[in-house]
Amino acid sequence: MTAPSLTVATNSALEEIQAFLPCATPDKWLENALDNQTLMLIDHANCEKKAASTALNLIYRYTDNFELLNKMSRLAREEMRHFEQVIGIMKRRNVNYLHISASRYAAGMRELARPDEPGKLIDVLVIGAFIEARSCERFACLAPYLDDELDAFYSSLLKSEGRHFQDYLKLAKKTAGEAGIADRVALFAEREQHLIEQPDSEFRFHSGPVL
Repeated sequence: MTAPSLTVATNSALEEIQAFLPCATPDKWLENALDNQTLMLIDHANCEKKAASTALNLIYRYTDNFELLNKMSRLAREEMRHFEQVIGIMKRRNVNYLHISASRYAAGMRELARPDEPGKLIDVLVIGAFIEARSCERFACLAPYLDDELDAFYSSLLKSEGRHFQDYLKLAKKTAGEAGIADRVALFAEREQHLIEQPDSEFRFHSGPVL
């Protein structure tokens, strides 16, 4: 499936994210999403809640890091605003907010995180960067194929999700200092590519393709 051409501005905003991610979203996943838009909305709502929860957990745990506190506070507010927007769309479309299981994506990434500080914080931040980058990339993939309301909504999320990706990455680099994060990014990139490209049994917003 070939996506319609994106605008120059959108392409520019996505360049850094596309360079960061180890692979593009498979065409089959895009087909899955378009065939399961109700499920996509439900899991999108869940993803926004989880993103806000992750930011709040970092705020509670790392109270001496004022840069992190400020960035995560803003991120949590924005993610909850996105959650409100998603459930508003669901309500207008008579989509019931059913309980569904989580995808293997986030848990699969967290399996590689180190248990001790500062490695733990660095890895959580790197994982956050991957999650936000993949979300942004998938919004861009999906938007041109959706109805006008969802197209406009998902396109509107690109800027904030892209900033969230940058915030996580900058915080990880600052925490790591001279040691850098290249080796950790490479490690998580390999796992991320496996989770994105390998088939999944159930469709989710961050799942692999369901064959």
